[in-house]
Amino acid sequence: MNFSLFKKKQVDHLHTIVFYNLENLFDTENDPKTLDDDFTPNGFKKWTKKRYRKKLYKLARTISKVGAKSNTLLPVLIGVAEVENHSVIEDLIRSSPLGKTDYHYVHYDSPDERGIDTALIYDRSHFEVVSSTPIQLLITAPNGDRDTTRDILYVKGKLHGEEVHVFVNHWPSRRDGDMETDYKRVKAAETLLRFMAKIEEEHNSPNYIIMGDFNDEPTSKSLEVLMEAGTLYNPMAKLLSPFRGSASYRRTWSLFDQIIVSHNFLDYEKGTHSFAHANIFDEVFLKEWKGKYRGSPFRTYVGRKYLGGYSDHFPVYIQLKYNT
Repeated sequence: MNFSLFKKKQVDHLHTIVFYNLENLFDTENDPKTLDDDFTPNGFKKWTKKRYRKKLYKLARTISKVGAKSNTLLPVLIGVAEVENHSVIEDLIRSSPLGKTDYHYVHYDSPDERGIDTALIYDRSHFEVVSSTPIQLLITAPNGDRDTTRDILYVKGKLHGEEVHVFVNHWPSRRDGDMETDYKRVKAAETLLRFMAKIEEEHNSPNYIIMGDFNDEPTSKSLEVLMEAGTLYNPMAKLLSPFRGSASYRRTWSLFDQIIVSHNFLDYEKGTHSFAHANIFDEVFLKEWKGKYRGSPFRTYVGRKYLGGYSDHFPVYIQLKYNT
């Protein structure tokens, strides 16, 4: 028996799905409608076209390598956060080595005051978009003001002919304190559940892929609210550790970046996809290599200081096996 051929056949049935917070992927142009002035050549961060192109190349190279050790294909779905507009997504998917793949994307401008959005990049040879919409996250602050935060991106599509419902999230941050902002992320979970309930009125046992930077751990209240119906499985919960995560703050690891799937993906049926694997893509080249933050994500900026790294988050990913 030719074991190398057998192994390749198995690998070709695996399909990688990624979520990656890109840490402020801005172009260099000033948008008068958003607070993007820092990311301009004359702004606080002195964001130049050279730095922008360098970041694009690094992000594209990273995405191309996610899951590559067990898969011959580039990722079929890539959820991203912190993209400024459609043009930066187009620049990313045209960058080498992603440019050779038939990638397209779904993106909507959100009301976030900084102008950062979520998007779904997909390989058109594997995934077909049926419909999409932004889900408004309506949060009222204690003083009665509207909290302008990112929408939740919803995409209904077909992955190798199997219908899936994909949500890309970037839930409100903890910038004003964990407990003080907890209600915002609980509201995001409740908003998502209400939308899923509408889907379930028309679809029996829908296939869900819920990905994002939730700004909460798998054990946090907001994620517990999302999971309480018992129809979802969070493979990232098993990866939660004091010694590893998708982001690091003051040398403390967090696992805010997660991909959650419905229980359907734990079953086996011909012509469907089954969950195979989940991991954090924290390869050495993505890490700080010296100093007190050695091992943390090698980020683009610390404050106004330009480091020239990739992102302040590691990508996370799952792999699904197509059952033939």
